[in-house]
Amino acid sequence: MRRAFGRRRVFVRVIVVWVLTGIALQILGALLPAVEVDGWRAALAAAALIGIFNALLWPLFVRFALPVTVLTLGFAGLAVNGFLVWAVSELVNGFTVKSLWWGIALTIGLTVINTTITALLAIDDDDFYYRNIVRRQAKRRGAQPSDIPALVFLEIDGLAHEVLRRAIRDGNAPTMARWIREGSHHLVEWECDWSSQTGAAQTGLLLGSNENIPAFRWWDKERGAPVSSSALKDVMAIEAELSTGKGLLHGDGASRANMYSGDAPHSLLTISTVMKRREGRIGEDYFAYFANPYSIFRTIILAITDIASEIWGQTQQKRLDIQPRVHRGLFPYPLMRTWMVVVQRDLQVAAVIGDIYSSRPIVYTTFSGYDEMAHHAGIERQESLKVLRRIDREFGRLERAASGAPRPVRFVVLSDHGQTQGATFLQRYGVSLEDFVAELCDSDSVDAEEQGDEGLVYLSASLTEASQAPGALAGGVRAVTRRKRVDGAVVVGDERKVQEARAKEDKPLPELSIMASGCLGLISFPRIEGRATLEEISERYPRLLPALREHEGIGFVFVRSAAGGPVALGANGVHYLESGRVEGEDPLAPFGETAAAHVKRTDGFRNCPDIMVNSTYWPETGEVAAFEELCGSHGGMGGTQMFPFVLVPSELTLPDEHVVGPGHLHRWLRRWLTELGQDGYDKQSA
Repeated sequence: MRRAFGRRRVFVRVIVVWVLTGIALQILGALLPAVEVDGWRAALAAAALIGIFNALLWPLFVRFALPVTVLTLGFAGLAVNGFLVWAVSELVNGFTVKSLWWGIALTIGLTVINTTITALLAIDDDDFYYRNIVRRQAKRRGAQPSDIPALVFLEIDGLAHEVLRRAIRDGNAPTMARWIREGSHHLVEWECDWSSQTGAAQTGLLLGSNENIPAFRWWDKERGAPVSSSALKDVMAIEAELSTGKGLLHGDGASRANMYSGDAPHSLLTISTVMKRREGRIGEDYFAYFANPYSIFRTIILAITDIASEIWGQTQQKRLDIQPRVHRGLFPYPLMRTWMVVVQRDLQVAAVIGDIYSSRPIVYTTFSGYDEMAHHAGIERQESLKVLRRIDREFGRLERAASGAPRPVRFVVLSDHGQTQGATFLQRYGVSLEDFVAELCDSDSVDAEEQGDEGLVYLSASLTEASQAPGALAGGVRAVTRRKRVDGAVVVGDERKVQEARAKEDKPLPELSIMASGCLGLISFPRIEGRATLEEISERYPRLLPALREHEGIGFVFVRSAAGGPVALGANGVHYLESGRVEGEDPLAPFGETAAAHVKRTDGFRNCPDIMVNSTYWPETGEVAAFEELCGSHGGMGGTQMFPFVLVPSELTLPDEHVVGPGHLHRWLRRWLTELGQDGYDKQSA
């Protein structure tokens, strides 16, 4: 019954696409001076023949000319498709295309119209015969059928459990809602660590440990230098330190669009591996993307649409005076957003479809578009929910692709952290944390890194990865980006200034290092050897700690006392973490029952900053006062940023305990792999 329904669905889709292509040809025949379409009979005949030619000839072209297609960014494929359209005009009476160039123009026009109509009608973007191309290619590479299910992890960066629940209720995540309502999946909340950000989360999820990662960026006294999750070499060094070679994706796993690879042998758009030189046939990882002759122009069209949507969204927020909001600008943010929301998404989905047909046992991919949009527009604003709906739609595409895979496929959807909204520290109080601390210390020797952006990190990583491959395209990328390189990696945007400053040698140590990581502020004194104590800080900078703990926008201050050990200081109380004793009002109370355990764990990190401050959380409004200029924030404690989710297939064992920390969830991920029958993922392998 199900197979018959699938055949009927394919048949209906073919008819719909055929008719839509005929309509598109009629429209373009009226618009393009060198294209003539004489009535519906000619339009439908031409549409049918174009579809047949693509189905029969395109697979041969892709098989033998994939490197050329990739090296020309799909333009060679466009030329071939234009030739096919022109050839059809020679065979169909009443359909005229006067030259190859007009054939290419007609191909672009067809892509524009079909992309628009199929998006409006929510028609599957993947023609079944293109999926068959990918499937056949995977068989040629040796994909072996198996009865043991593959497990595909789909991470939605930055999506909180409560936000997803409301999205399911309100129709903004229909695929996930269907899975839950049909009983195939169960939604579970878990709790991340104090450092609620992707760097700490993915090392825990993929490698099993996030020790010594206190934030997105910090000062390392042993190195006498800052460390940042936005610096490619720092990310590589962190994975090298934490990896045991038996990460979640070891064996034959694939990492797609992640920050860390989890020891995967197959990696694409993954920050920790982009500096590695590519080997093998050019474009193999992109095969599923270029298997569709319209992919590159569909992506371009969607990217242009997204840029227009971004500009419209900015305008509406200003016109309606929506608060809080942050400045986004007309350049470069719209381009960077489009990379995250459209381009990277299309590439990673195609790569995962290729992995599914290649019978890979485990795949992990991160969809970062929601996190990027929520940072700048707000966690449940329409712009962000629209991006979430698009991601959810991609899950439906992957589900349909999996129906033809050589092995059963199970999907686990999860997030690495959430976000909490609110006007920033600077917006509320007219001063940044960096300037506030520098003034209290009366110091002008300050290392205060400019705010980075995760989107720019991924864009930089992608350009770096493209430049590492052999061939003319990689050489062209290296030539174009040679002035944007720092230590061999491409770095774009404001982050380049930061990395260039780091690369300079023989710099004197600053007196102060002040770094913002969302809702966390990290203050270090690089000239003080070892970890500075409360007593030392009070003696050298007597105004600093009292002003920090009394500030309305700072929830608590964490520092180590020589006499009392690690302490959390608030405006009206002190929490002694070793003994659990509280004097006055507990400054950790607004952050939940596990707050003390989170802070105490961070105290054990060898690179724990001298002072850590967590922004205030106001439960009444659910808002924070983050130290970075973002509308939706994370990185510390307070509100929904601490509570991500995992959507678990019903056949797997649900956690019978409150999962705290990505390292804890990592053990459950391995357990689920073992339950499905995959070898090498038991506890002893972790």
